[in-house]
Amino acid sequence: MIESYKESIEEFKRVDHLFYVSLKYTRTVDVIRSVVGRIISTFEYSIDALLKCMKEEKIIEDLPNNPVEKALLAKEKCGNEEMHEYFDNYLNLRKLMKAEYTKREEYRRHVTMIVNMEGKTTDIDIDLLKEYYEQVRKFLAYIKGRVEKYKEEE
Repeated sequence: MIESYKESIEEFKRVDHLFYVSLKYTRTVDVIRSVVGRIISTFEYSIDALLKCMKEEKIIEDLPNNPVEKALLAKEKCGNEEMHEYFDNYLNLRKLMKAEYTKREEYRRHVTMIVNMEGKTTDIDIDLLKEYYEQVRKFLAYIKGRVEKYKEEE
């Protein structure tokens, strides 16, 4: 579980770099997709760490293999309403990455990835990416609180 948490921190460092450096100098939809992909990876490692904590605490018995099943199990076992929002956003981001998309205003401040998913259009721009970034940061803070007590044991 500590290892999964450390992996999520390393992945978040990559998100940080992509968001604050790469996107600043290369305003393309490809960079937006990279940021979203790394956010998804950060969530996956964090959810792994959370589920391992839950297994250690005997809240769950087995860990699913599928990332979606892991998120749904973690969502089910977490009573916190704010956490449910994080899991829903993670699942939504996974769908967004698989959906067809178009580009608007590449190489400009308002670069946007337009995703058509389930009959609904979603515009992913730098401002929305910032919201996702902050959510991941808060989620990692929660996971850190859960994992901290196990660091002392090692």
